[in-house]
Amino acid sequence: MASLSGFLRRAPPTRLKAFFDAHRVEVPDDFDWTSERRGKAFVQSIESLLSGLPDLQQDRLRAELDHLKTLADNDGMKGAEQVCAGQGIDLDGLQGNEDVLLMLAVDHPQIIDRVSAQTSLIRRTGGRNWAGFQFEDDGRSWALDDEAARDAFLQDAIEILKLPEHRKREADWYQSVRVHPVTGDETTITQATIYVEERAASELAFVSGTTVERQVVPKVLEVGLACDPQNRMIEICAKGGKRVRDQYAEAFTKRFAPGAPPPVEMPRREVLLDTLRRTPRFEIDPADGIEGVEVSSLEFFSTGGGTARFERRGDGETIYEFLGRRFGPHSPLQAHGWTIYAATLRIMRGASDGKRGKTLTVTLRAPNTTTLPNTTEADRHYALDLLERWHLIAPPPEDVDVTEDF
Repeated sequence: MASLSGFLRRAPPTRLKAFFDAHRVEVPDDFDWTSERRGKAFVQSIESLLSGLPDLQQDRLRAELDHLKTLADNDGMKGAEQVCAGQGIDLDGLQGNEDVLLMLAVDHPQIIDRVSAQTSLIRRTGGRNWAGFQFEDDGRSWALDDEAARDAFLQDAIEILKLPEHRKREADWYQSVRVHPVTGDETTITQATIYVEERAASELAFVSGTTVERQVVPKVLEVGLACDPQNRMIEICAKGGKRVRDQYAEAFTKRFAPGAPPPVEMPRREVLLDTLRRTPRFEIDPADGIEGVEVSSLEFFSTGGGTARFERRGDGETIYEFLGRRFGPHSPLQAHGWTIYAATLRIMRGASDGKRGKTLTVTLRAPNTTTLPNTTEADRHYALDLLERWHLIAPPPEDVDVTEDF
């Protein structure tokens, strides 16, 4: 996470000046915004500028800069790009994270909360407070634009959270655009951040004068929802454990996809397909009950925009041997400009406990999709453990707080 001094140093001078002007900060005419070195002395001059402000104004400005600073990394930039693309805000020509965030703070202040929520979702994807659900494609559209359904879902959230009816609530619905990191394909996502008034906290503070007093501080609880109707997937980011997120998925189905079969919770981890660029060595324990593992297909994406799929099963020759024999150094496994986009594994399990052996087929697709939701829960956990052991999926991310209760 960027430091505030680093954020100030990297911010374009004209954008930083516009930020202070927008907050009605009186800056001396001789203040040097374009200091070439922009080092310690420049940061100290900004600090002096802030320190000279009235207390309340100084606190507000520092708090906003601190918040923008938490978003000034790769996740924050990705969040800003996705939200801005969905809102038609052009970021072309801007000079990095700091430029984007300061521009939004001045020109589109309402967007910053969406960027913050989006960044939180990106950082938490696959983690402890996140769950993804896959729906069967029943051919029916989701009623995501139905205001009555949105209002009912918001009421469901209040009931799931077991909050009194009088608690304030608000849902911010908007669209974002995700760009596939390999193919560049765009997917429009409908998102909602649900804000609910949580039980207030009692804290000590200097309310008036220099006397410490106890005051009631309102709290806001946030729940994030991302819907991908094209791929029939939803993501839910909320505290409360698996049971609570299952309830949100059930409420979503009831309000936006009535009559649809219950969705299946799916793992959402980054797939590490570069592991398969060379013949893999699958580590197998006797307790796994595995008789064999093979890579049965590989799909490639070319920098020129083309795709290629190769499938090879049995006949005593692996897909790697086939590609080497057929294409030699021109194989997409070796030639420049080809990226592995998807792969299918066949895991042959032997008979045990009176049950016949079976083959578990799993397809991995960049950046973070698998066919595990189409299997039984036992097979999902079994395959997930193997894929993590074989370094084909990334481990769950550590939970990172972006907004306090998101």
